[in-house]
Amino acid sequence: MSTALVILAAGKGTRMNSDLPKVLHPIAQAPMLEHAMRAGRALDPDRTVVVAGHEADMVRAATIEIDPDATVVLQEEQLGTGHAVLQARAALAGFQGDVVVLYGDTPFVSADTLERMIAARSRADLVILGFEAVDPARYGRLIMDGESLEKIVEFKDASEAERAITFCNSGLMACDADVMFRLLDKVGNDNASGEYYLTDLVELARADGLAVTAVACPEDETLGINSRADLATADAVFQARTRAELWDLGVTLMAPETVYLAFDTIVGRDSVIEPNVVFGPGVTVESGALIRAFSHLEGCHVSRGAKIGPYARLRPGAELAEDTHVGNFVEIKNAEIAAGAKVNHLSYIGDASVGEATNIGAGTITCNYDGVMKHRTEIGARAFIGSNTCLVAPVKVGNEAMTATGTIVTKDVDDGDLAIARAQQTNKPGRARKLMDMLRAKKSRQNKG
Repeated sequence: MSTALVILAAGKGTRMNSDLPKVLHPIAQAPMLEHAMRAGRALDPDRTVVVAGHEADMVRAATIEIDPDATVVLQEEQLGTGHAVLQARAALAGFQGDVVVLYGDTPFVSADTLERMIAARSRADLVILGFEAVDPARYGRLIMDGESLEKIVEFKDASEAERAITFCNSGLMACDADVMFRLLDKVGNDNASGEYYLTDLVELARADGLAVTAVACPEDETLGINSRADLATADAVFQARTRAELWDLGVTLMAPETVYLAFDTIVGRDSVIEPNVVFGPGVTVESGALIRAFSHLEGCHVSRGAKIGPYARLRPGAELAEDTHVGNFVEIKNAEIAAGAKVNHLSYIGDASVGEATNIGAGTITCNYDGVMKHRTEIGARAFIGSNTCLVAPVKVGNEAMTATGTIVTKDVDDGDLAIARAQQTNKPGRARKLMDMLRAKKSRQNKG
């Protein structure tokens, strides 16, 4: 059976107090819309339609960046959830199969839950996603009769007995496309808000003699985000869930509450993550690596057995081979560090390649930017770069070559050569004492004045 996703993402998010559309606010450094779209991918959908409204151009651009095959349609007036889904009709013209309605501000629904919703379609025409609420007061109640969903009752309309029910409506649903749009055509707006509600499909489906059921999921999967506080809560939920997943995969987190993970962080088994490590997007750490405290990683790949930090920064394009060492206050950007190479102290390696078993001395800098263009530095295998070397790119240092401490390298160094480029030292006898006496006398005159 084919599946299509309709993701509602038209809301302004007034309580966010932001110029950014609500669904583009980030959780774990990805827009919440991306989380919802990634969840939907578990169904391998044939079509994905995102319904945009407020700042639609921004939502459209973000959607296409996440999934170039997705279609974005416009809900010019926000007239309710039922009206929003109707805007997807043209984009789904000719589609035969199930439509699953998701919400861009409800990002945590799991693949298992979505698959169970689709499986439930074998016994019901319309499937609603529900959850057992710890505090159900503000949610619509799902009134069940065995496996049959009788109706959805909003809290303000519920009797005392109905208010005691804790099985609540998430808003997500699955239905055959033709049936869904046929029922939506019957939805009216005779209510206090003058809006067309998607939840009305339950009553309409039952009136047509169709079977309606509900599938239950954990409450945190249905977490909706309407404020900055909700956003912080959602991020905390994501972090806790992802840390637990890493434990199950065999990763050691020495102070888990201090480790911040991105939406796509990958860490291999037997790796150790020390306290206060931050993962930005696009990081893969292979098995058996050690990421020491206060390091920041983004857009990089760390191979098996590598040791990073403390206080290291790996920027996009950093590619570290097996058993490499990147130490304290070292920054790597768009550079390949080959197996066994060491960059241990206070260095910047950018737009460069460092060969196997090479040692980079403390304070080494690749001078890669001339104010307009970036240039590349190539360092061979088993080379030794002396402390405080400046490598002015473009430049090459050969295999088993060396640079003396404090050297400024402006031309290539051949294999096995030693490069020395620094001013000759001159000692002035007694000059230090005379200089200090002069400075102290000057300071004394200034203080008296």
